[in-house]
Amino acid sequence: MSRPLLLIFTIALALAGAGCTRHKNVNPIAQLDSKQPDKVLFDRAMEALKKGKYDIARLSLQTMINTYPDSEFIARAKLAVGDSWYLEGGSGGLAQAEAEYKDFITFFPNMPEAAEAQLKVAGIHFKQMEKPDRDYTHAKRAEDEYRLLIEQFPDSKLVPDAKKRLLEVQEVLAEREFRIGRFYYMRESWPAAIARLKSLTDSYPLFSGADQALFLLGQAYEAEANIIRNQRLNEAQKANMLREINNNAAAAYQRILTRYPAMERAGDATSRLKDMRFPVPQATPEALAQNKAEEASRGETGRFGRLMMNFKSHPDVAQAAKVGEPSMTDPKPTSATEVVKQITEAGGKGRASQATAETLTVPKGSVPESQPVPRSDSGQTTIPATKPGQSNPPSQGPDPAAPPPVQVNDAGPSNSSNDSAAKAQEESGANAAKDDSKTEADKKKESTS
Repeated sequence: MSRPLLLIFTIALALAGAGCTRHKNVNPIAQLDSKQPDKVLFDRAMEALKKGKYDIARLSLQTMINTYPDSEFIARAKLAVGDSWYLEGGSGGLAQAEAEYKDFITFFPNMPEAAEAQLKVAGIHFKQMEKPDRDYTHAKRAEDEYRLLIEQFPDSKLVPDAKKRLLEVQEVLAEREFRIGRFYYMRESWPAAIARLKSLTDSYPLFSGADQALFLLGQAYEAEANIIRNQRLNEAQKANMLREINNNAAAAYQRILTRYPAMERAGDATSRLKDMRFPVPQATPEALAQNKAEEASRGETGRFGRLMMNFKSHPDVAQAAKVGEPSMTDPKPTSATEVVKQITEAGGKGRASQATAETLTVPKGSVPESQPVPRSDSGQTTIPATKPGQSNPPSQGPDPAAPPPVQVNDAGPSNSSNDSAAKAQEESGANAAKDDSKTEADKKKESTS
């Protein structure tokens, strides 16, 4: 009984073994997703960045860059090195991040990430930007970097964000210029106030206080006109200077009405133009709609927000416009010296034209000849004027009887001795002239007798 069972069990095992040999052996490890070494290092660095381990992340990234220079992750690794410094923060870390981003743009200028690197460079300075009454170095650098992004990568999807930030930066720079111009205005330093306010309105037309800046500019011109009016100058010269100044003041008021008709100072500008008897322009519907859209886009900081701004170094940019194109170029700034020179030249035009007219006026008759050039060794000190139509008398040489000129600036023992010597020479010269005249008279009498 046991033998048949054992035989059946043996046959079953043999059949089972034969059936298993028909299937292909499968390696269970082969189904796993094996990674390349450069990818392993890059993923390890990204994980360290998420956990805030910036030193470990940079070590892994530098190892990958040096070991696998031809890796497909090399560009992303160099950008991640700059990100690690940027996330670490601090003045030193941000400076290192800027250098890394600049290197990335240099080596990979055509990659889409190049625009991102340029945006982060501008963001570094935007992050360190201070209030308008403080150092404006980072604000100016941020303006330059945002402009560079817009010009160098015009087709990037990051351009709208760059323009928005640029408008905020220019709001801070414009507020700084306005405060300086208002300071000079309060100190009644009119040329300096005119220079600052004019530079502001020419450089940043989207400034939230542009109408106020233009109104102060017109007031400064009028104050300068009052000073010129009270000075003792030639009437023609004074009239030209006043005309130039009043035209500039009217131009500032007129610009408020044509460019910023929806702002607060439009009514004041109209009143001033009427008082000055200048034409009052009307804004076009397009300009009015544009100005209203700009004003509607501006934000406003609440009372609590303004209170908290006293404890922050970063400026308040809520008043920046959200629509419109930022200024991409800096016009030539106006200086106080140029303002004074412009007014002075305007006054000199009338005087120069008057002098030219007098010089070119020729009386009837023959043109007078040129006067002889005066000589220092001659006895004559002035040249007699000739009447119209009369030729000049022939030039006469120096009188031989005249004494030589006295050098009054020679060093001598004393001033009294020099004076006495000079008087003696003058008396001797006069006596000699009298003797010559007497001898000539005697000769005439003898010839007549």
